[in-house]
Amino acid sequence: MVAIVRTGVSVAVAVVMIQAATVLCGFPAKLTLERAFPTNHGVELAQLRGRDRIRHGRILQSSGGVIDFPVAGTYDPFLVGLYYTKVQLGNPPKDFFVQIDTGSDVLWVSCNSCSGCPETSGLQIQLNFFDPGSSSTASLVSCSDQICAVGVQSSDSACLGQSNQCAYVFQYGDGSGTSGYYVMDMIHLDIVVDSAMTTNSSASVMFGCSTSQTGDLTKSDRAIDGIFGFGQQDLSVISQLSSRGLAPKVFSHCLKGDDSGGGILVLGEIVEPNVVYTPLVPSQPHYNLNLQSISVNGRVLPINPAVFATSNSQGTIIDSGTTLAYLAEEAYDTFVAAITNTVSQSSQSIILRGNQCYMTSSSISDIFPLVSLNFAGGASLVLRPQDYLIQQSSVSGTTVWCVGFQKIPGQGITILGDLVLKDKIFIYDLANQRIGWTNYDCSTSVNVSTATKTGKSEFVNAGQLSDSGSVQNQPNRVIVLSILVLFVKLSIFSGFLHL
Repeated sequence: MVAIVRTGVSVAVAVVMIQAATVLCGFPAKLTLERAFPTNHGVELAQLRGRDRIRHGRILQSSGGVIDFPVAGTYDPFLVGLYYTKVQLGNPPKDFFVQIDTGSDVLWVSCNSCSGCPETSGLQIQLNFFDPGSSSTASLVSCSDQICAVGVQSSDSACLGQSNQCAYVFQYGDGSGTSGYYVMDMIHLDIVVDSAMTTNSSASVMFGCSTSQTGDLTKSDRAIDGIFGFGQQDLSVISQLSSRGLAPKVFSHCLKGDDSGGGILVLGEIVEPNVVYTPLVPSQPHYNLNLQSISVNGRVLPINPAVFATSNSQGTIIDSGTTLAYLAEEAYDTFVAAITNTVSQSSQSIILRGNQCYMTSSSISDIFPLVSLNFAGGASLVLRPQDYLIQQSSVSGTTVWCVGFQKIPGQGITILGDLVLKDKIFIYDLANQRIGWTNYDCSTSVNVSTATKTGKSEFVNAGQLSDSGSVQNQPNRVIVLSILVLFVKLSIFSGFLHL
């Protein structure tokens, strides 16, 4: 799960000193976060209009169809800074807007009688509260339930006091947190079969019912109803469904990088001939990859490959709940220097509050180099300039661009967030323990493999959260990278409150 802290045109900056353990095996980290919150978010996201018939798909193997969720939001930290979807829970079904997060496992939503949960959102969406007593199919999960015991092993659940109730406490690195208990209830799924939409499918899943939220989770400017964890641990929805044969053990997303945002989210494998794959690092709680080197304009940088090796204190993870991207400290300066040297004759290099930036009147595609992240198995993730730069401001035809990659002082983590994930298909093939990707126009349709006995593939149209779900450009984008959101996973489940 992520700490949902928002950014925008700066009005107030909060500096938070964090002492926490990162989710990458729980090693200590002390970070300084500077954050800005907007007075005018400039986001024009309309509410959902019923069911979008033009959407992307995901798969339910038992039906041979494609199950789809809508996607809204954008990576742009000056606008939304996150991608989210809608889920329907309970009976009768109720809508909840939840962030799409591959860096955590649990689906949780705000519950009735929640302390600190926001009631309104600057994203122009209607926030809701889940009430187990109002759902005819809801049941509480006890400590004796096997699924609770499974969650204890991955530190996603525990038993509190004498209540015999399966519960959770998630504490995040920016000081925010949530706690609550688990509920078993229905999640309702739209299925596309032979290009026709049906809405009568559902499955029982366990999810979190948040009764307390603290820190930035309580703020309303970017508030949503909860988090949809797409991690590979047993309590994730994809693991629950696939373990019962209700869904394939693979999902994919394609996040639009323009200001309109949105994209594609697929429980199933998007079929695209140009996808390259790299193996997941085994026995890791998150989506760890073996990053071996970085190239700038085809030249491999002089960085010791050991800097990227997975260990207790370092490694490379894919995380859709992170807005920007973060590079291991020992590799960061070499990377930035290579970019600067390449564009030294065509842009003016400046340091803006400690961040490397460039002033130029030219198109960044013309002067900035391609960057290649080279992974095990020969798979390379090629980054265009807009995949590693953030536009800051424009004055008299001169635009300021800053390196969007950040570093965490004293740490060896590399986190690939939405800045580099956007405008690409990403496939999380859990069955074969690999991740694949390719560049793609996420506003177009995709082919999704249903993985049925017949080997049939469904053609599914990509869609948005609503017809008018566009994000408008926000004026005067003069924020600096030192006050951007650090959507970094730090300690998931640092401890439980004892009743």
